[in-house]
Amino acid sequence: MSLTSGAATEAGKENGRQSVPPVIAYVLLWFPLSSETFIFREVVQLRQRGLPVYAYSMYGENLKGCSEEMHAFDGPVRRMGIKAVGRILAAFGRALWQKPQAVWRLMREGLFRRMRNIEAIAENTWCFLAGFLLAEQCRLDGVQLIHAGWANGPATAAWVASRMTGIPFAFTGRAGDIYPEDGLLREKSRDALFVRTNNRTNVQWLCKFCPPDATDKVHAIYNSLTFRPHGQCAMPMQAPYRLLAVGRFARTKGFPELLTAMARLRRENVPVTLTLVGDGSWHHKLVKMRDDLGLTQVVDMPGFIPHDRICGFMLDHDMLIMPSVVHTNGDRDGIPNVIMEALSHRMPVIATDVCGIAEVVIDGETGLLVPQRDPRALADAVRRMVSDRDAALKMAEAGRAHVEKLFDPARNIAAVYDLYVDQCARAARLQQGQSSHLDQVFTEKEEA
Repeated sequence: MSLTSGAATEAGKENGRQSVPPVIAYVLLWFPLSSETFIFREVVQLRQRGLPVYAYSMYGENLKGCSEEMHAFDGPVRRMGIKAVGRILAAFGRALWQKPQAVWRLMREGLFRRMRNIEAIAENTWCFLAGFLLAEQCRLDGVQLIHAGWANGPATAAWVASRMTGIPFAFTGRAGDIYPEDGLLREKSRDALFVRTNNRTNVQWLCKFCPPDATDKVHAIYNSLTFRPHGQCAMPMQAPYRLLAVGRFARTKGFPELLTAMARLRRENVPVTLTLVGDGSWHHKLVKMRDDLGLTQVVDMPGFIPHDRICGFMLDHDMLIMPSVVHTNGDRDGIPNVIMEALSHRMPVIATDVCGIAEVVIDGETGLLVPQRDPRALADAVRRMVSDRDAALKMAEAGRAHVEKLFDPARNIAAVYDLYVDQCARAARLQQGQSSHLDQVFTEKEEA
């Protein structure tokens, strides 16, 4: 996909602007990544609107499980990873030679800060050093805004690059990247031109890390639906009832509680089956738990399924279960995208009241909402859903209308576009004002 000045001009006219849109850097750990379809689509849609977007991947290529659309992406992607170690160290050396005080100040602020675990320390250190190479590449590409897709490592790299170049940066805080906060979230929030988040629940949390007079820099824009529904969930609600759960096999997904709820339902002679789609670090733990609970015959675990094939599962199951939990260290989901995708297919949803989920699943209206870490409540919600198909259908219809409005791709991508363009214009005005002020000071000194 190529960007032309004509496309940029037309996009500018649509938004009431005559100037060419700013060049945006999207900083991520990987791009594209199979589990980040919403970010991939955002980049694609912004480029379609005429916004010049360059993707900068702090790690190497990782196309495992990516859709055909991701494989076919032909936009600019600047990758780092192990192959870039020499270039990263060389860029750090050049920065240290050219701006030693600035580099040492950054190192005092940005390294050896409190992080949640060894993995976060390694990610932050790598991204901190990679930020110096990112700074050079952003200069070469004429970048006018450096945006990090996550508030942890990618935002650290963007922060370093911004401090070294003067190019404004921003970041998006979503879920586990801001809960619990890393040791630099306050510094990154302080220096960012603005902060984005994808649900309203996060706004108050992120404002805590901004300067008291700058809490208005936090902007909530919902993600967009990542694909067009391929039909409607049939939801036959006939025994055996077919439950679906989709997500990474990780500590915030609550799948152990779901398996416990399944065991309870089976003991109570409720005829249910579960398809548990996903993979991750908890794979062996969940398989063992399934087998120990005697659920091998009723819980199917097909592994990782590419995003563009998930809709098939949504069409022939009765409901989606999303049992998210808050980990003891504060880590949590934001709003799992699979909830919106299920509702867009008119699929009934049962979910837990974690972070921004209640903004989508309104209990009794667009789905059923239960307390986290409560297998009994999950089981009760399943019984309630299967016992009244008409009520389930009514909630699913209301849920579909709700997500189509809240996560409308055209409206939300327009909001992101406008935010970037307007904030870049504001940054340019501020910079021009500072330059004018300095010119006036120097003039007054010369006249004196």
